[in-house]
Amino acid sequence: MKKNIGKTDKTIRLTVAVILASLYFTQTVTGNFGIFLIAFAVILVITSFINFCPLYTPWGINTNKKNKVV
Repeated sequence: MKKNIGKTDKTIRLTVAVILASLYFTQTVTGNFGIFLIAFAVILVITSFINFCPLYTPWGINTNKKNKVV
């Protein structure tokens, strides 16, 4: 797997995941939508830790400066 997530992208993903998780755990968002948001937060955390987003591949998006071809 070629890394395609850069440092800024990783920071944004983790920040959004923390916000979504806090919304769920403070019971601001509940029910099925809350479960959806917590699942989305988990996906954001996983993709940021492995530095790979499968949705970036079909469109050729790469935010990792080390792997960019100039």
